Amino acid sequence: MANAFVAAFEILSFGAIIVLIVLGLGIIASMMGIFNFAQGEFVLLGAYITYLAYAKGLPIWTGMVAAPFLVGALGFVLEALIIRRFYAAPIVAMLGTYALGLIIRESVRGLIGGFYLTVPEPIGGSIDIGTMHISAWRFTIIVVTLLVMAGCYLLLSRTSFGLRMRATLENPSLARASGISTPLMYGATFAFGSALAGLAGALIVPVFSLYADLGIRFLIQGFVAVMVGGVGSFIGPVAGAGVIGTLSAALPWVMAPVVADVLVFVLAIAFIKFRPQGLIAGKGV
Repeated sequence: MANAFVAAFEILSFGAIIVLIVLGLGIIASMMGIFNFAQGEFVLLGAYITYLAYAKGLPIWTGMVAAPFLVGALGFVLEALIIRRFYAAPIVAMLGTYALGLIIRESVRGLIGGFYLTVPEPIGGSIDIGTMHISAWRFTIIVVTLLVMAGCYLLLSRTSFGLRMRATLENPSLARASGISTPLMYGATFAFGSALAGLAGALIVPVFSLYADLGIRFLIQGFVAVMVGGVGSFIGPVAGAGVIGTLSAALPWVMAPVVADVLVFVLAIAFIKFRPQGLIAGKGV
């Protein structure tokens, strides 16, 4: 019973990490019609900023708070200077984000080399439930993920910013005619999605350490999760993240990790083949 509880907690905590990463990726894909293939590198940047603050002797929380704002600001600048020019050709835009991601990844590699750099957990120790022990920091990640999900949902469904964002998603021409600055909304959306990736990187670096290819693993899983969940809504990518995160964390308990990764992708491809619109189709929150 204790082992089953610990396993369920590990699955839940990994699923929370995937949800954090997919939130930003899904919002950008649903709003802008492109997949941001630099999202994994924005996760990497969030992790690097957190490590840099720790290496400079600052409190770890300083880096974790700064990471989403700095990564979001970078995303806003990159969208305005580069990505915005290619919206008419989504494939070119996606290739552009891939190139940006490659530049970011190799830049970080040049700074840290091939090392795995560790950052201590801001909240150490474990939470004891009877004879069971669960990581206090992983529990914190779950709580933060739930709060971020609730905040994103309220932002998109209960604020004027969310209303303008959804209007731009539904009908950009009508939104422009209504006085909404669609370029500003696209920039803000890209920045918001990038900031969520930076937050994810800041939270996971104490768990996975910092290395140059950190973002690649999560980008692939995030991309698959968005496809499984469905593009066009807030709930779809989150649902896909829950499915992919659960499978990715649960299957290695019963089979070799490499086989588990392959099986997850095979199952995802088969699902997309028979339901290309994803779990939850349609636009809106």
